[in-house]
Amino acid sequence: MKKNYIVKGPLHIALAAVLLISACKQKKADPQAAHEDPAVVKIDSNLSHLLKPSNEQVVSRLPVIKAEYGTKIFTEEAQGIISYDTRNENNISSRVSGRIERLLIKYNYQPVKKGQLIMEVYSPDLAAAQQELLFLKGADPAMLQSARQRLMLLGMSAAAINQVLNTGKVNYRIPVYSNADGYILEKSAAAPAASAPATSMPAAAGGDGMSGMGAAAATPAAAPAAAAPASSPVMLREGQYVSAGQSVFTVYNADRLVAEFSLKPALAALLGKGDKFMFYKTADKRTIQQASIGLIQPVFKNGENFTIARVYLNKPAFRVGELLTARIPVLLPESWWLPEAAVVSLGGKSVLFKKEGNVVVPKTVHTGITIAGMVQVKEDISNWEVSKNAAYLVDSESFIRER
Repeated sequence: MKKNYIVKGPLHIALAAVLLISACKQKKADPQAAHEDPAVVKIDSNLSHLLKPSNEQVVSRLPVIKAEYGTKIFTEEAQGIISYDTRNENNISSRVSGRIERLLIKYNYQPVKKGQLIMEVYSPDLAAAQQELLFLKGADPAMLQSARQRLMLLGMSAAAINQVLNTGKVNYRIPVYSNADGYILEKSAAAPAASAPATSMPAAAGGDGMSGMGAAAATPAAAPAAAAPASSPVMLREGQYVSAGQSVFTVYNADRLVAEFSLKPALAALLGKGDKFMFYKTADKRTIQQASIGLIQPVFKNGENFTIARVYLNKPAFRVGELLTARIPVLLPESWWLPEAAVVSLGGKSVLFKKEGNVVVPKTVHTGITIAGMVQVKEDISNWEVSKNAAYLVDSESFIRER
């Protein structure tokens, strides 16, 4: 048994060597021999609409609509605030230069009456001129008249000059009186308080700068509304110096106020002086009343461009600082109208998706205003079928490419 095992071992080794040599002598097979050439592939015409990129045309089964044609009447809301009428402001200035000896105004918006004493000013030049007047009292009338003229040029009134001559005493304190009834405000605080615009409605984006009216997505942050007047202390103090003719205080008449409504530029372009509308207190809708626009004024404030519509009120039942809401009717001429969802705004232009065969393709259109969920189209699209909701056809990773 041991001898047979030794003999069979070399036989197996020899057989494996023969098989290895024969395998190496075989030729390598051609890799393309087993490949079957299908020839040229023909594309079916039914698939041609699927070959273009998705940013040029879209295959969609979304519902399509047609534009409406006609005249539209909308009601637009605007926010406003009650403020003082700047046409009735009166400036209080010192007629003489000198030092404030006595100041009777303690805080802004303090009520004053016409003829009420505001402050007293000590003027060294005026005191010297009064002493000269008393010295010339019994002298040459021509010189006395010259002394009187000098005092008047320095800011002293004729009644005060006669009082000095009658009493024979120098008036070291020159009084400054209020020249009107109303609420007094320091001049340094009068500039921001005189104009109290309501919440601004800035320009909305759209095809020609007028679209987007009423579109929340295209409306930037509004400017802050002015608060009600606060009785802050005046910055002017006794001991400070004023110059002749310097305006120190402003008096606003409370009998005449103005309601200021902030408008979007697109809405302001459709309104004019004399147009009527309704407004009411934001906190109380029962106070509704009719008004007409007295002035439309473009305003640039806090980096925002907007327009203010002013309504002048005579003896109103409002207080300064109260918030208002206006409902303004807007009549728009005949044009084509589409739902706001059917139009995509690309900043400087507007695009809608027109159906052509089995696909929809983007088309640029000239749009007008956007109001109450409708977009004005300023060209004839009566024969167009457009996608009802264009947002579903826009890829967030692509750009819309027009054909």
